[in-house]
Amino acid sequence: MNNIIEAMVTRRSCKSYRPDPVPEPLLDQVLLAGTYAANGMGKQSAKIVALTRPEDIAELEKMNAAILGSPQGHPFYGAPVVLVVLADPAVPTAVEDGSLVIGNLMLAAHALGLGACWVHRARQEFDSPVGKALLKRWGVNESYLGIGHCLLGYPQGPDRPAAPRKADFVTKV
Repeated sequence: MNNIIEAMVTRRSCKSYRPDPVPEPLLDQVLLAGTYAANGMGKQSAKIVALTRPEDIAELEKMNAAILGSPQGHPFYGAPVVLVVLADPAVPTAVEDGSLVIGNLMLAAHALGLGACWVHRARQEFDSPVGKALLKRWGVNESYLGIGHCLLGYPQGPDRPAAPRKADFVTKV
């Protein structure tokens, strides 16, 4: 099987991370892969904010947990890196562009032996006044749309097997 297709078939969402930091060269490779995601009309509407400081991650995780309805929860699963993916809402393909970025980030992480997981609720976070203030603090235009978070780190354990694919997933016409 082709290496890229094998990575697509074997990648799983990681929901338990070791506290070990992600080495800068690996993080840079994952980020590079994200910047080369397909995007509508070549507009490159997406933007990635890489959070590696525990206090920044904790602040965003607390917001995310509150939106989830579990204020004491830990929806970032102890990941030492959170890649916040945003997109310019003025571009008609903003959501699609950001989604493709997250897909590339997760595949690159898997190819490098890292775990990754997409966590939602970024839109609600960055629609809020607190989220807008975070964007401003990070030097990002406050109009940017939250697409999602890509958690990144070393998995605590082995990947679980894939669920069987549904029988009618593909229809050939």
